[in-house]
Amino acid sequence: MSFARKLAYSLGAFAAALAYQSFAIYLIFFYVDVMKLPPYLAAIAMLIFGIWNAVNDPLFGYLSDHTRTRWGRRKPYIALGLLPLGLTYYLLWVPGFSALNQASQLFVYFILVICLFDTFYSLIAINLVALYPEMFTNLKERAEVNSLRQSFWMLGIGVGMIFPPLIYANLGWWWLGAIFAPIITLCFLLALWGSRENLVYSREPQLGFMDSIRATFKNRPFWLFTTANLLTQYALTMVLASFPFYAKYVLQARTEQTVFFMALAFLAAILSLQIWRRLLLNCGAKICWWTALALMMIALLPSLFAQGLKPILISVFLIGFGLGGILLLEDILLSEIIDSDEITTNKRREGTYFGINNFVDRLAILLEAVSFGGVFMLTGYNRFIYTQPREFLFGLRLLIGAFPMVALILAFVLVSFYPLCGKKLDEMNKKLSEIHREKGAS
Repeated sequence: MSFARKLAYSLGAFAAALAYQSFAIYLIFFYVDVMKLPPYLAAIAMLIFGIWNAVNDPLFGYLSDHTRTRWGRRKPYIALGLLPLGLTYYLLWVPGFSALNQASQLFVYFILVICLFDTFYSLIAINLVALYPEMFTNLKERAEVNSLRQSFWMLGIGVGMIFPPLIYANLGWWWLGAIFAPIITLCFLLALWGSRENLVYSREPQLGFMDSIRATFKNRPFWLFTTANLLTQYALTMVLASFPFYAKYVLQARTEQTVFFMALAFLAAILSLQIWRRLLLNCGAKICWWTALALMMIALLPSLFAQGLKPILISVFLIGFGLGGILLLEDILLSEIIDSDEITTNKRREGTYFGINNFVDRLAILLEAVSFGGVFMLTGYNRFIYTQPREFLFGLRLLIGAFPMVALILAFVLVSFYPLCGKKLDEMNKKLSEIHREKGAS
């Protein structure tokens, strides 16, 4: 595949990050603070959305695996979802009425539009990422393309965080949808152009529902990976969510300093991708995984005792560096697990595996909510005062340092048992090549 098509395919990660980051950060603020939707109605709507959001990834992944058309089983879903996704993203920001006199109508509109947006988003995102292991079958290509994808992902997160306030403050909220919706649609369209699908896999019969569930649950490398990855995602989520509180109350940093620290972490992640790629090709995914986890554990140590900004500056850079390794590895490790599943089942089931992995990843947000709620309630946090009690400051060190470190240590131990490495991985790849030759899918 040409580099131009690899680049085009990777742009899908930018579109996905831009769409979801701006949605996740600014939508509640828009509906509650600007459109005046009562917070309890917003909470009910987000609960309904959360249930649907958890269900649709495994559902769409399974349906995608079992789709058989002459155009393939992934690309038709991407093509069909493009325009509806752009339209529903635009509709997020133009409800047309406020809650001052139409609260119930706005509530219903809010539920419908966020669930529709997430439906088309998941439909495209799951099928696009499911093509990745199929299109790029060796470690070198997977590392090259995933470093591109994750660079665009981080760029999309940055744009989704920084630009919305500039747009709605100067032009108005509806311009946020008017500007971002065409960009998101165009990038996904280019990703579709850059995608390739092997029609051999579209023609072969798939496992039934219960057989598919049993085969997935029996895949030991997958459950080792998803458990370790859940712990890692929990650690990352805790660090990112805790840092604004930690910077304000423990470090007493100014807002612009907090923004600088966050930007430094993302910049370090992007710059580190090529270094992680070389380490991956030279040492393998398991060693690379161990190294990223160990680096992040070391980087979190200063957060337990540091008083000034300088130690945290180094810590933030190292956390970002480790983040780059985690981002690069996740899809590559899952691709190898999907390869191993094909040897066992003789089927390609990328949609099922990516869908279930996304579902498990969502549990990190639940664990984060429990951790934050417990610490904030038990340590006397008061949102109306600036100087918080010492117990709360200690709690913040637990949230940003101790809790993530425990999770990373457990993940590090689980990685020890991950079997797809060294000679076993080489033997698996040889068997896989033979299977693909027999299928005519080489």
